[in-house]
Amino acid sequence: MRSPLLLVVGAVITIFFVMMAGISFIWTPYSVVDLNIADKLLPPSTRYFLGTDQFGRDILSMLMVGARTSIGVAVLAAGIGVAVGVPLGLAAAAANGSLFDEIIMRGNDLVFAFPSLVIAILITAVFGPSAVNAILAIGIFNIPVFARVARGASLSLWTLDYILAARVAGKGMVRISIEHIFPNIVSLLIVQGTIQFSLGIIAEAGLSYVGLGAQPPTPSWGRMLADSQTLIYSVPRLALLPGFTIVLMVLGLNLLGDGLRDVLDPRVRRARS
Repeated sequence: MRSPLLLVVGAVITIFFVMMAGISFIWTPYSVVDLNIADKLLPPSTRYFLGTDQFGRDILSMLMVGARTSIGVAVLAAGIGVAVGVPLGLAAAAANGSLFDEIIMRGNDLVFAFPSLVIAILITAVFGPSAVNAILAIGIFNIPVFARVARGASLSLWTLDYILAARVAGKGMVRISIEHIFPNIVSLLIVQGTIQFSLGIIAEAGLSYVGLGAQPPTPSWGRMLADSQTLIYSVPRLALLPGFTIVLMVLGLNLLGDGLRDVLDPRVRRARS
């Protein structure tokens, strides 16, 4: 019962935040751009469900649009990792032991040596801070992650009989990778995708917190934390609400990833049976 429960709870939390981000495209209780100093730091009420910040902006509206920013950055960054890292991993596995394989893996080690924050600093030093540059920084860091997962999962498949039969039948490395290898590692990539998605949420919040992510007036959960740090003792909810939102979103994604791993990974299913 543990696996379905994890999957359901994680899916419910994730879907809730995705829906909240989607709704923010067409409706929010109040504008997140307009300042209303007369209503600053109001406590939660029927008018402002979660209260207002130091600029009089509705915190619920800020959290909704912040979800759109954080989820958008994390999804696109994970997409970059998949689009670039998976083909590299498949190619490295097909060329196992060759110079090409060695170059790809050492290149992965080089990228791993620079955390996403350092990459973001390098990018923003040239192009300036923005959500796009945060996507690039996190996406570049995701590439070696998916490359390693794809390569590691593919290497064991290349020794199986049906792959040898495909090679005897005259299929090339590229065709075998696309038709036979990739479909068998999709489940692992999906699980890894949920993990990188959750890490992308944390990374985006961290980059926005230090001013390297989404720029004002675009709301971001990390930016909300940064703006509230001077009021954390007098109005702690300004920091607690976005902080709790980040924790809950990451928890939901981790539960979803664990549930998907238990359901999709045959090795885990065999170990539990």
